Amino acid sequence: MDDDLVVARGLTKRYGSRAAVDSLDLTVRRGEVYGFLGPNGAGKTTTLRMLLGLVRPTGGSARVLGHPPGDPRGLRGVGALVEGPGLFPHLSGLDNLRVAARWAGLPESAAGPALAEVGLEERAGDRASAYSLGMRQRLGVALALLGSPELLVLDEPTNGLDPAGTADMRALLLRCRAAGRTVLLSSHLLSEVQQVCDRVAVVRDGRVLTEGTVAELRGGAELVVAAEPLATACRVAEAVLGADSVLGSSAGSPGRIRLRGAPADVPRLNAELVGAGVQVWALQVEERSLEDVFLELTGGA
Repeated sequence: MDDDLVVARGLTKRYGSRAAVDSLDLTVRRGEVYGFLGPNGAGKTTTLRMLLGLVRPTGGSARVLGHPPGDPRGLRGVGALVEGPGLFPHLSGLDNLRVAARWAGLPESAAGPALAEVGLEERAGDRASAYSLGMRQRLGVALALLGSPELLVLDEPTNGLDPAGTADMRALLLRCRAAGRTVLLSSHLLSEVQQVCDRVAVVRDGRVLTEGTVAELRGGAELVVAAEPLATACRVAEAVLGADSVLGSSAGSPGRIRLRGAPADVPRLNAELVGAGVQVWALQVEERSLEDVFLELTGGA
């Protein structure tokens, strides 16, 4: 069985002279949570709509669950929330799910578990028009979960959620991954993406700038040491961590040095520094966040 559930090659969408998506390549593997990141107007939603068959591409190709976008054989295994849920405001949350279940050829009994999975069972009988933005977003995710699809495509699922709701959504995504589901996730909450995604792609102006695991994009850790005398500290660090371990002075802190190292190096380095008579004022591990990487790649957008 093919482990690449979503494959796009050279995917392009032009509106007149403007390329909303420009020769984009994308691969989402079975069982992973894949983050699709980019500033507003980067082409994320247009790409998701093309993968779902809602927008016809100008060029390139794509396969979703082994079929062309929009093919009913592929769509049977896809649940999606893109640009907010389409709801019947006069119906309750539960009845919205029951209607959607009938359209999908599923038993109405599938509605209850989907509603419970997003934590809305206590408001099941309330009209959707009385739901807050965050609750409507949760109901949209419940619609995507109907029938336990193999692939979830979620466009900003945490939009409108308070911190508790965001934490619940994070837990839901992690449960989906643990259950073997595949999630293609577009989100602006980079701290959340860092916690739940296996791999990410950063897009700008319709192009993929980089793709890789979260760890690959963030790069290795650095150690920052405040010590005196600094020259002795550098010699000790080179003896412990290697000749090329000293990266230079810490920005804005002339009494500190940056070292190439890992958290596991801290105890041994500290012991050697103290043993050499160096006064250590601070020794800390610094790691770039996914947000740092994103801002570097997108020019602060």
